[in-house]
Amino acid sequence: MSSSPTSSNSDKTFTITPKYNLSQATVYRMRITTGTKDSYGNSLTSQWTTSSGFQTVADNTTTTDNTTTTDNTTINFVAGTRDGLILSSVDGTNWTSMDIINLQWYVEVIYANSKFVAVGFLGNILTSSDGISWDNRTTSTSDFFYGVTYGNSKFVTVGSGGKNYYSSDGTTWTAGTINNTSYLYAITYGNSKFVVVGDSGTIITSSDGTSWDNSTSGTSVALQDVTYGNSTFVAVGPGGLILTSSDNGITWTSRTSGIVKNIMGVQYVNSTFVAVGRGGLILTSSDGTTWTSRTTYTTSDLYDVTYGNSKFVAVGQYGTTVTSSDGITWTGTSNILNQSDFNSITSK
Repeated sequence: MSSSPTSSNSDKTFTITPKYNLSQATVYRMRITTGTKDSYGNSLTSQWTTSSGFQTVADNTTTTDNTTTTDNTTINFVAGTRDGLILSSVDGTNWTSMDIINLQWYVEVIYANSKFVAVGFLGNILTSSDGISWDNRTTSTSDFFYGVTYGNSKFVTVGSGGKNYYSSDGTTWTAGTINNTSYLYAITYGNSKFVVVGDSGTIITSSDGTSWDNSTSGTSVALQDVTYGNSTFVAVGPGGLILTSSDNGITWTSRTSGIVKNIMGVQYVNSTFVAVGRGGLILTSSDGTTWTSRTTYTTSDLYDVTYGNSKFVAVGQYGTTVTSSDGITWTGTSNILNQSDFNSITSK
Protein backbone atom coordinates (compact mmCIF):
# COMPACT_ATOMS: atom_id res chain seq x y z
CA MET A 1 0.00 0.00 0.00
CA SER A 2 1.07 3.55 -0.58
CA SER A 3 -0.50 4.68 2.72
CA SER A 4 -2.46 3.36 5.69
CA PRO A 5 -6.08 2.32 5.03
CA THR A 6 -8.85 4.85 5.64
CA SER A 7 -11.97 3.73 7.51
CA SER A 8 -15.63 4.58 7.06
CA ASN A 9 -19.08 3.15 7.80
CA SER A 10 -18.33 2.98 11.54
CA ASP A 11 -15.06 1.16 10.91
CA LYS A 12 -16.81 -1.52 8.84
CA THR A 13 -15.32 -0.40 5.51
CA PHE A 14 -11.62 0.14 4.84
CA THR A 15 -10.18 1.67 1.67
CA ILE A 16 -6.61 1.00 0.58
CA THR A 17 -4.51 2.61 -2.13
CA PRO A 18 -2.13 0.23 -3.93
CA LYS A 19 1.48 1.17 -4.55
CA TYR A 20 2.17 2.84 -7.89
CA ASN A 21 4.80 0.26 -8.90
CA LEU A 22 2.66 -2.87 -9.20
CA SER A 23 3.73 -5.34 -11.86
CA GLN A 24 1.75 -5.44 -15.08
CA ALA A 25 -0.61 -8.31 -15.97
CA THR A 26 -0.50 -9.63 -12.40
CA VAL A 27 -3.31 -10.73 -10.06
CA TYR A 28 -3.06 -9.23 -6.55
CA ARG A 29 -4.95 -10.31 -3.43
CA MET A 30 -5.21 -8.62 -0.03
CA ARG A 31 -3.98 -10.16 3.22
CA ILE A 32 -4.65 -9.15 6.82
CA THR A 33 -1.99 -10.50 9.17
CA THR A 34 -2.15 -11.51 12.82
CA GLY A 35 -0.48 -8.22 13.73
CA THR A 36 -3.80 -6.46 13.08
CA LYS A 37 -5.75 -5.52 16.22
CA ASP A 38 -9.31 -4.39 16.86
CA SER A 39 -10.26 -1.33 18.92
CA TYR A 40 -9.93 -3.40 22.12
CA GLY A 41 -6.37 -4.47 21.31
CA ASN A 42 -7.28 -8.04 20.33
CA SER A 43 -5.17 -9.58 17.56
CA LEU A 44 -6.44 -11.85 14.80
CA THR A 45 -5.98 -15.51 15.67
CA SER A 46 -4.96 -16.30 12.07
CA GLN A 47 -4.19 -14.27 8.99
CA TRP A 48 -6.89 -13.80 6.35
CA THR A 49 -6.45 -13.50 2.56
CA THR A 50 -9.11 -12.52 0.06
CA SER A 51 -10.17 -15.38 -2.22
CA SER A 52 -10.49 -13.00 -5.19
CA GLY A 53 -8.40 -10.06 -6.28
CA PHE A 54 -7.69 -7.62 -9.06
CA GLN A 55 -5.52 -7.87 -12.15
CA THR A 56 -3.33 -5.02 -13.39
CA VAL A 57 -3.41 -4.03 -17.05
CA ALA A 58 -1.31 -1.70 -19.13
CA ASP A 59 -1.88 2.01 -19.45
CA ASN A 60 -0.49 4.86 -21.53
CA THR A 61 1.92 6.96 -19.47
CA THR A 62 2.83 10.56 -20.27
CA THR A 63 6.39 11.47 -19.27
CA THR A 64 7.72 14.81 -18.03
CA ASP A 65 8.78 15.81 -21.55
CA ASN A 66 5.17 15.28 -22.74
CA THR A 67 5.97 12.16 -24.77
CA THR A 68 3.69 9.14 -24.41
CA THR A 69 4.99 5.65 -23.86
CA THR A 70 2.65 2.72 -24.51
CA ASP A 71 3.05 -0.70 -22.99
CA ASN A 72 1.87 -3.43 -25.35
CA THR A 73 0.40 -5.55 -22.55
CA THR A 74 -3.35 -5.36 -23.30
CA ILE A 75 -6.50 -7.37 -22.75
CA ASN A 76 -6.27 -10.37 -25.08
CA PHE A 77 -9.21 -12.44 -23.82
CA VAL A 78 -12.76 -11.71 -22.69
CA ALA A 79 -15.11 -14.31 -21.19
CA GLY A 80 -18.78 -14.36 -20.24
CA THR A 81 -20.19 -16.31 -17.30
CA ARG A 82 -23.47 -18.09 -16.69
CA ASP A 83 -24.40 -15.67 -13.92
CA GLY A 84 -24.06 -12.61 -16.11
CA LEU A 85 -20.51 -11.37 -15.54
CA ILE A 86 -17.90 -10.25 -18.07
CA LEU A 87 -14.28 -11.12 -17.26
CA SER A 88 -11.07 -9.97 -18.94
CA SER A 89 -7.58 -11.45 -19.07
CA VAL A 90 -4.16 -10.67 -20.47
CA ASP A 91 -2.98 -14.28 -20.57
CA GLY A 92 -6.15 -16.43 -20.65
CA THR A 93 -5.42 -17.79 -17.17
CA ASN A 94 -5.76 -14.90 -14.70
CA TRP A 95 -9.09 -13.09 -14.88
CA THR A 96 -10.56 -9.79 -13.71
CA SER A 97 -14.27 -9.13 -13.30
CA MET A 98 -15.33 -5.91 -15.03
CA ASP A 99 -17.31 -3.35 -12.98
CA ILE A 100 -20.16 -3.00 -15.47
CA ILE A 101 -23.85 -3.70 -15.93
CA ASN A 102 -24.57 -7.27 -14.90
CA LEU A 103 -26.16 -9.18 -17.77
CA GLN A 104 -27.66 -11.50 -15.12
CA TRP A 105 -27.43 -14.79 -16.99
CA TYR A 106 -25.63 -16.53 -19.84
CA VAL A 107 -23.27 -14.07 -21.53
CA GLU A 108 -21.96 -14.69 -25.07
CA VAL A 109 -18.93 -12.67 -26.24
CA ILE A 110 -17.08 -12.14 -29.52
CA TYR A 111 -14.28 -9.93 -30.82
CA ALA A 112 -14.75 -8.60 -34.33
CA ASN A 113 -14.32 -5.38 -36.30
CA SER A 114 -11.94 -4.04 -33.60
CA LYS A 115 -14.40 -4.35 -30.73
CA PHE A 116 -15.74 -6.77 -28.13
CA VAL A 117 -19.49 -7.42 -28.15
CA ALA A 118 -21.35 -9.16 -25.31
CA VAL A 119 -25.00 -10.24 -25.45
CA GLY A 120 -27.24 -11.79 -22.83
CA PHE A 121 -30.34 -11.56 -20.66
CA LEU A 122 -33.33 -9.26 -21.35
CA GLY A 123 -32.03 -8.08 -24.72
CA ASN A 124 -28.86 -6.60 -23.22
CA ILE A 125 -25.94 -5.82 -25.53
CA LEU A 126 -22.63 -4.31 -24.39
CA THR A 127 -19.66 -3.21 -26.50
CA SER A 128 -16.04 -2.36 -25.69
CA SER A 129 -12.98 -1.34 -27.67
CA ASP A 130 -10.51 -2.54 -25.01
CA GLY A 131 -12.30 -5.21 -22.92
CA ILE A 132 -12.20 -2.92 -19.88
CA SER A 133 -14.68 -0.07 -20.43
CA TRP A 134 -18.11 -1.16 -21.68
CA ASP A 135 -21.09 0.69 -23.13
CA ASN A 136 -24.70 -0.48 -22.87
CA ARG A 137 -26.61 -0.63 -26.16
CA THR A 138 -30.38 -0.44 -26.60
CA THR A 139 -32.70 -3.02 -28.11
CA SER A 140 -36.48 -3.20 -28.05
CA THR A 141 -36.72 -6.75 -26.71
CA SER A 142 -36.66 -8.36 -23.28
CA ASP A 143 -35.84 -11.81 -24.65
CA PHE A 144 -32.54 -13.64 -24.17
CA PHE A 145 -29.68 -13.38 -26.65
CA TYR A 146 -27.61 -16.56 -26.87
CA GLY A 147 -25.39 -16.10 -29.91
CA VAL A 148 -23.62 -13.30 -31.77
CA THR A 149 -21.29 -13.15 -34.76
CA TYR A 150 -19.91 -10.72 -37.34
CA GLY A 151 -20.03 -11.01 -41.11
CA ASN A 152 -21.06 -9.16 -44.28
CA SER A 153 -20.14 -5.88 -42.51
CA LYS A 154 -22.61 -6.38 -39.67
CA PHE A 155 -23.01 -7.89 -36.22
CA VAL A 156 -25.91 -10.34 -35.93
CA THR A 157 -27.33 -11.75 -32.70
CA VAL A 158 -29.96 -14.47 -32.10
CA GLY A 159 -31.83 -15.80 -29.11
CA SER A 160 -35.04 -17.06 -27.55
CA GLY A 161 -38.26 -17.16 -29.53
CA GLY A 162 -36.37 -16.76 -32.80
CA LYS A 163 -35.25 -13.25 -31.90
CA ASN A 164 -32.73 -11.65 -34.28
CA TYR A 165 -31.05 -8.23 -34.21
CA TYR A 166 -28.32 -6.79 -36.42
CA SER A 167 -26.01 -3.77 -36.41
CA SER A 168 -23.41 -2.30 -38.76
CA ASP A 169 -21.45 -0.61 -35.96
CA GLY A 170 -22.35 -2.47 -32.74
CA THR A 171 -24.00 0.68 -31.41
CA THR A 172 -27.40 0.89 -33.12
CA TRP A 173 -29.33 -2.38 -33.38
CA THR A 174 -32.32 -3.21 -35.59
CA ALA A 175 -34.77 -6.08 -35.19
CA GLY A 176 -34.65 -8.68 -37.95
CA THR A 177 -37.23 -11.26 -38.94
CA ILE A 178 -36.74 -15.01 -38.61
CA ASN A 179 -39.69 -17.24 -39.50
CA ASN A 180 -38.90 -19.58 -36.62
CA THR A 181 -39.83 -19.33 -32.95
CA SER A 182 -37.31 -21.88 -31.65
CA TYR A 183 -34.62 -21.07 -29.11
CA LEU A 184 -31.59 -20.17 -31.23
CA TYR A 185 -28.34 -20.95 -29.41
CA ALA A 186 -25.50 -20.05 -31.75
CA ILE A 187 -24.63 -18.27 -34.98
CA THR A 188 -21.56 -18.17 -37.22
CA TYR A 189 -20.53 -16.66 -40.54
CA GLY A 190 -18.47 -18.14 -43.36
CA ASN A 191 -18.31 -18.28 -47.14
CA SER A 192 -20.74 -15.33 -47.37
CA LYS A 193 -23.37 -17.16 -45.31
CA PHE A 194 -24.79 -16.83 -41.79
CA VAL A 195 -25.77 -20.16 -40.16
CA VAL A 196 -27.84 -20.39 -36.96
CA VAL A 197 -28.53 -23.52 -34.86
CA GLY A 198 -30.98 -24.15 -32.03
CA ASP A 199 -33.67 -26.30 -30.44
CA SER A 200 -35.14 -29.40 -32.11
CA GLY A 201 -32.40 -29.60 -34.73
CA THR A 202 -33.13 -26.11 -36.02
CA ILE A 203 -30.75 -24.77 -38.67
CA ILE A 204 -31.40 -21.45 -40.42
CA THR A 205 -29.25 -19.71 -43.03
CA SER A 206 -28.99 -16.20 -44.47
CA SER A 207 -26.82 -14.29 -46.92
CA ASP A 208 -27.48 -10.86 -45.42
CA GLY A 209 -28.40 -11.48 -41.76
CA THR A 210 -31.93 -10.15 -42.28
CA SER A 211 -33.73 -12.65 -44.56
CA TRP A 212 -33.59 -16.30 -43.47
CA ASP A 213 -34.20 -19.80 -44.87
CA ASN A 214 -34.80 -23.03 -42.95
CA SER A 215 -32.56 -26.03 -43.59
CA THR A 216 -33.01 -29.71 -42.69
CA SER A 217 -30.52 -31.03 -40.13
CA GLY A 218 -31.71 -34.62 -39.95
CA THR A 219 -31.91 -34.50 -36.13
CA SER A 220 -34.50 -33.40 -33.58
CA VAL A 221 -32.11 -32.70 -30.70
CA ALA A 222 -30.93 -29.26 -29.61
CA LEU A 223 -27.86 -28.10 -31.52
CA GLN A 224 -25.56 -26.20 -29.15
CA ASP A 225 -23.00 -24.49 -31.35
CA VAL A 226 -21.82 -23.97 -34.92
CA THR A 227 -18.63 -22.75 -36.59
CA TYR A 228 -17.06 -22.43 -40.04
CA GLY A 229 -13.61 -23.31 -41.33
CA ASN A 230 -11.77 -25.18 -44.05
CA SER A 231 -14.77 -24.74 -46.42
CA THR A 232 -17.01 -26.57 -43.93
CA PHE A 233 -19.73 -25.66 -41.41
CA VAL A 234 -19.68 -27.82 -38.26
CA ALA A 235 -22.58 -28.04 -35.77
CA VAL A 236 -22.51 -29.96 -32.47
CA GLY A 237 -24.95 -31.26 -29.87
CA PRO A 238 -25.75 -33.91 -27.27
CA GLY A 239 -24.56 -37.51 -27.35
CA GLY A 240 -21.41 -36.68 -29.30
CA LEU A 241 -23.41 -35.33 -32.24
CA ILE A 242 -21.35 -33.66 -34.99
CA LEU A 243 -22.90 -32.46 -38.26
CA THR A 244 -21.04 -30.98 -41.23
CA SER A 245 -22.10 -29.08 -44.34
CA SER A 246 -19.99 -28.16 -47.35
CA ASP A 247 -22.80 -26.47 -49.33
CA ASN A 248 -23.40 -23.39 -47.18
CA GLY A 249 -25.66 -25.06 -44.63
CA ILE A 250 -28.19 -26.55 -47.02
CA THR A 251 -27.49 -30.26 -46.48
CA TRP A 252 -25.88 -31.81 -43.41
CA THR A 253 -24.00 -35.05 -42.78
CA SER A 254 -23.58 -36.80 -39.41
CA ARG A 255 -19.97 -37.57 -38.47
CA THR A 256 -18.51 -40.09 -36.06
CA SER A 257 -17.14 -38.42 -32.94
CA GLY A 258 -16.31 -41.60 -31.06
CA ILE A 259 -17.88 -40.29 -27.86
CA VAL A 260 -21.33 -40.15 -26.25
CA LYS A 261 -20.81 -37.07 -24.08
CA ASN A 262 -22.67 -33.87 -24.87
CA ILE A 263 -20.65 -31.46 -27.00
CA MET A 264 -21.29 -27.90 -25.82
CA GLY A 265 -19.08 -25.76 -28.06
CA VAL A 266 -17.06 -25.80 -31.26
CA GLN A 267 -14.74 -23.29 -32.91
CA TYR A 268 -12.40 -23.21 -35.89
CA VAL A 269 -9.27 -21.57 -34.52
CA ASN A 270 -5.62 -21.65 -35.60
CA SER A 271 -6.55 -23.87 -38.60
CA THR A 272 -8.09 -26.47 -36.27
CA PHE A 273 -11.64 -27.46 -35.33
CA VAL A 274 -11.84 -27.77 -31.54
CA ALA A 275 -14.96 -29.15 -29.83
CA VAL A 276 -15.47 -29.06 -26.05
CA GLY A 277 -18.08 -30.56 -23.76
CA ARG A 278 -19.12 -32.52 -20.71
CA GLY A 279 -16.56 -33.99 -18.35
CA GLY A 280 -13.60 -32.07 -19.72
CA LEU A 281 -14.18 -33.30 -23.28
CA ILE A 282 -11.91 -31.89 -26.00
CA LEU A 283 -11.93 -33.15 -29.61
CA THR A 284 -9.84 -31.79 -32.48
CA SER A 285 -10.07 -32.14 -36.25
CA SER A 286 -8.39 -30.64 -39.27
CA ASP A 287 -11.35 -31.20 -41.62
CA GLY A 288 -14.48 -31.53 -39.43
CA THR A 289 -14.91 -35.15 -40.49
CA THR A 290 -12.29 -37.12 -38.55
CA TRP A 291 -11.99 -36.30 -34.86
CA THR A 292 -9.42 -37.11 -32.17
CA SER A 293 -10.10 -37.06 -28.43
CA ARG A 294 -7.57 -35.15 -26.32
CA THR A 295 -6.67 -35.66 -22.66
CA THR A 296 -7.28 -32.84 -20.21
CA TYR A 297 -6.51 -32.52 -16.52
CA THR A 298 -10.14 -31.69 -15.66
CA THR A 299 -13.47 -33.50 -15.41
CA SER A 300 -15.37 -30.21 -15.28
CA ASP A 301 -17.66 -29.41 -18.19
CA LEU A 302 -16.15 -27.17 -20.88
CA TYR A 303 -18.38 -24.78 -22.79
CA ASP A 304 -16.28 -22.76 -25.22
CA VAL A 305 -12.80 -22.40 -26.71
CA THR A 306 -10.75 -19.77 -28.54
CA TYR A 307 -7.20 -19.11 -29.75
CA GLY A 308 -5.16 -16.03 -28.93
CA ASN A 309 -1.78 -14.89 -27.66
CA SER A 310 -0.26 -18.07 -29.23
CA LYS A 311 -2.42 -20.50 -27.24
CA PHE A 312 -5.72 -22.35 -27.26
CA VAL A 313 -7.90 -21.51 -24.24
CA ALA A 314 -11.00 -23.51 -23.26
CA VAL A 315 -13.28 -22.48 -20.40
CA GLY A 316 -16.16 -23.99 -18.48
CA GLN A 317 -17.68 -25.12 -15.21
CA TYR A 318 -16.58 -23.56 -11.89
CA GLY A 319 -14.29 -21.09 -13.64
CA THR A 320 -12.16 -23.87 -15.15
CA THR A 321 -9.58 -22.76 -17.72
CA VAL A 322 -7.45 -25.15 -19.76
CA THR A 323 -4.80 -24.08 -22.26
CA SER A 324 -2.67 -25.61 -24.99
CA SER A 325 0.03 -24.38 -27.33
CA ASP A 326 -0.69 -27.03 -29.97
CA GLY A 327 -4.27 -28.23 -29.37
CA ILE A 328 -2.96 -31.67 -28.39
CA THR A 329 -1.56 -31.33 -24.86
CA TRP A 330 -3.76 -29.40 -22.44
CA THR A 331 -3.11 -28.10 -18.93
CA GLY A 332 -5.05 -25.77 -16.68
CA THR A 333 -6.32 -24.47 -13.39
CA SER A 334 -9.54 -23.44 -11.72
CA ASN A 335 -10.01 -19.69 -11.77
CA ILE A 336 -9.20 -18.21 -8.34
CA LEU A 337 -11.06 -14.94 -8.98
CA ASN A 338 -14.54 -16.14 -9.85
CA GLN A 339 -15.98 -19.62 -9.48
CA SER A 340 -18.83 -18.90 -11.91
CA ASP A 341 -19.30 -21.16 -14.88
CA PHE A 342 -17.50 -19.64 -17.86
CA ASN A 343 -20.06 -19.77 -20.66
CA SER A 344 -18.08 -18.22 -23.51
CA ILE A 345 -14.66 -16.85 -24.44
CA THR A 346 -13.21 -14.77 -27.26
CA SER A 347 -9.82 -13.33 -28.12
CA LYS A 348 -8.28 -10.62 -30.22
